Amino acid sequence: MGARLRRALLLVLGSLLFAVGGLWTFQGLGYIEGSSMTDVAFWAIVGPLVAGLGLSLVLVGVRRS
Repeated sequence: MGARLRRALLLVLGSLLFAVGGLWTFQGLGYIEGSSMTDVAFWAIVGPLVAGLGLSLVLVGVRRS
């Protein structure tokens, strides 16, 4: 796997995890309604963890340039 492909994969996967983690956080906190995840504390806890992992992957991908 080439360095450019690995970097792109880290950036895309990290961005996706960051966005999903943010969505889960806001659903868990009750800001986004219409889901079974709304107002469930589990998602308010897991969401920031997933978003943090995504941010870490993005930072690793940016630093590899």
